[in-house]
Amino acid sequence: MADTTATNTGASCMDKLKSYAKTQKGFILAAEIILSLIVLICYAASRYGGYTAVAIIEMVFAIIFFGVFMMEIDKQFQLVNWVWSDLFRAGIGAVIYLITSLICVIGGRGDGALIAGGVFGLITGLVFAYDTYTIFLQIKNTRQHTAASTDDRV
Repeated sequence: MADTTATNTGASCMDKLKSYAKTQKGFILAAEIILSLIVLICYAASRYGGYTAVAIIEMVFAIIFFGVFMMEIDKQFQLVNWVWSDLFRAGIGAVIYLITSLICVIGGRGDGALIAGGVFGLITGLVFAYDTYTIFLQIKNTRQHTAASTDDRV
């Protein structure tokens, strides 16, 4: 899943961070982290701070997966299927962000911070949905199809 071009084992953590953030997956995860932080700030500044849990949880999971893929732990720790775990994380994040953001935008009259958090939450939900789509395409492309035998002899 970690699509780094150079696997340099002696590279420092900052070098790995810079090189992974330049990949497509790294850029998407970094965008999810930054947008979740913006949504968290907006929700925390509003009168109703109950929606901050969504932003905190999704930001923490995005940071964890960013770290796992950046440090290539997914290749070392094969017990967990990281691609499917990432698909579920991104899919659930997209659904939760879209639902809570619509609630905040529709019912947030008089609270500008809540409406701003809802708008940024909708954008973040779309980024999570795009991440889900790219992961799904990756799973679809890596699936091996074996041809059925047409031999009549058994």
